[in-house]
Amino acid sequence: MLGSNRHLEELSLDSKTTESFTQLAAGLEKTILRMVLESFGVKKYTDELVDATNYTPSAIKYGRPHTDKGWITLLHQNEVNGLEIRTKDGERINIKPSANSFIIISGQSLEGMVKWSIVCALPSGRDKRNKVRYSIGVFARPRGGYPVKVPEGLVDDKNGLLFKPFDLDEYFQH
Repeated sequence: MLGSNRHLEELSLDSKTTESFTQLAAGLEKTILRMVLESFGVKKYTDELVDATNYTPSAIKYGRPHTDKGWITLLHQNEVNGLEIRTKDGERINIKPSANSFIIISGQSLEGMVKWSIVCALPSGRDKRNKVRYSIGVFARPRGGYPVKVPEGLVDDKNGLLFKPFDLDEYFQH
């Protein structure tokens, strides 16, 4: 399901172009979600997860560093760098994508669902020259009412739950 295009419409971008871009990005994000779940041995959850996902396009002017809350985000940014990857040890590594690249970022919901076996990026607002960072993204996040939870295949006697299931929309309201 596609989310609202209101963020992009506010910037007067053509709605047909926005819808086409969002459809293509959502297809890529669905493939990546399937690949991630299959790599963790929980393939049986892929259809459920893909069906429970909204894909929302947005134009972004970055402020402070943050992590995305959903499953994954597909980004295309201007020439201003500011994307960092946080390693499991807490080290931050600057990422300098080429001008023609798209970046796939894992969000906190996906990171938590696969028990912190992947790490989130930390997009920030300005580069060392103090130029503002902009990007266009499509956010894949669980739809309201879908419980974000660790799949059964990733929980056993040695690897218990790290968090209780939660609804991401309810989380944002608190």
